[in-house]
Amino acid sequence: MERISDVPERLTRSADAARVNDYDAFAEAYSAENERSLVNAYYARPAMLDLAGDVAGRRILDAGCGSGPLSAALRDRGAVVTGIDASAKMLALARRRLGDDADLRQVDLRDRLPFGDGAFDDVVSSLVLHYLEDWGPTLAELRRVLRPGGRLIASVDHPFVAYTIREPRPDYFATTSYTFDWTFGGRTVPMKFWRKPLHAMTDAFTTAGFRLSTISEPQPDPAARELFPDGFRDLSAKPCFLFFVVEVPRPATG
Repeated sequence: MERISDVPERLTRSADAARVNDYDAFAEAYSAENERSLVNAYYARPAMLDLAGDVAGRRILDAGCGSGPLSAALRDRGAVVTGIDASAKMLALARRRLGDDADLRQVDLRDRLPFGDGAFDDVVSSLVLHYLEDWGPTLAELRRVLRPGGRLIASVDHPFVAYTIREPRPDYFATTSYTFDWTFGGRTVPMKFWRKPLHAMTDAFTTAGFRLSTISEPQPDPAARELFPDGFRDLSAKPCFLFFVVEVPRPATG
């Protein structure tokens, strides 16, 4: 699920972790800001689409689809898209966007996925994995539902940002959580994320059976230069998110 991550004035330590990561609590407000924000509309989504390339006719699973903006963009490019998300209210917004015939399902990525082996050509997972302490079971399931040669295209908080800017910690190599508050439309909700060093991320992909293809630190869409002049300069010069393309190896031929 895409999220706003470069607005430090909105982030304070959360005293209430009882309902962390409850997107149902602020789905409408989040979705509205996600549509137009610098990091989502002019950075995260364009980067995911660039990495996906030509998707016409490809079966794509949007894992953590939220209200569906990435699914819609992929569908507009000719992909056959299935969206899953843990939030019922986000899925309702996605259905409003994509139509009643859209294949949308409420699924927790920590559980077994309701799809057969090799059901998809690609999986996209935008700003989702950093909600999980253990990537292993989720990556194993994403690999299972991908065909040989299929790709997982994923983005997460950049590990350097997570350790040096947001609640700095002395041990970069430790896997640790951090919690803060997001405020949308006057409502504050607690959010919890897990940060890992880069080698732990790449190890998780390879342990799940993927082959690393691309690690990307893209630039924002140039169209944002005039719309967000200050934010564009910052985002162009500092790390924000890290993007991966990993592949399911094809069987060896003799």
